[in-house]
Amino acid sequence: MIGRFVGGMIRRSTRARLRNLWWNPPQQEFAPPVIFYANHHGWLDGYLMFHAVTKLGLRSLDWIEEFDAFPLFAKVGGMRFARNDAMDRAKTIRRTIRLMRSEKRSLVLFPEGVLHRPPGLLPFQPTLDLMARSVPGVSLVPVAILYEESMHERPEAWLGFGEPHDFVSLEDAQVRVESGLADLRQKIADDFSFPVLATGTADVNERWDMRRMKRP
Repeated sequence: MIGRFVGGMIRRSTRARLRNLWWNPPQQEFAPPVIFYANHHGWLDGYLMFHAVTKLGLRSLDWIEEFDAFPLFAKVGGMRFARNDAMDRAKTIRRTIRLMRSEKRSLVLFPEGVLHRPPGLLPFQPTLDLMARSVPGVSLVPVAILYEESMHERPEAWLGFGEPHDFVSLEDAQVRVESGLADLRQKIADDFSFPVLATGTADVNERWDMRRMKRP
């Protein structure tokens, strides 16, 4: 029940803050465990990835720096990852590895380590390397997340999924996300037809169009 409540809160928040969440969905099914690793340019990033992994039917974990502010995120896979608590982070990493090995849980990871302004990427942290090498048979999937406030009252958001791959290096993983972002930007510019992953809130002129009230 609490998990449904938290999931509903995430969906309501996404709907209220965005015009729509679009995605370029993966072209194949993923066999868990999977590490989805993405850029971290937006406060809503974790919410958007919740929509994606839920749609993909994958039980996933997510490390949350601000977990103590809302510990009920644990009911949807959130795990405490406090910035100034190295022992707690190590405990969370060990538990994550155990769950990925024993229960085939997947993981949403933001390897830059901190939320920051776009467009560039910060160097990827070694936790991605550690997790990739600690879970036998894990697949890595790069994810590009983009926001744009332009054509609508509220911003739009997009998710783009890359091909699953084995871990090579942190530099290789960063290049894959950078390439995914460039490809996603080009698709948006080309007016690529994205499916809607989550419906947001229509513009005020769409919601309150007085022309609909005029009689013929």
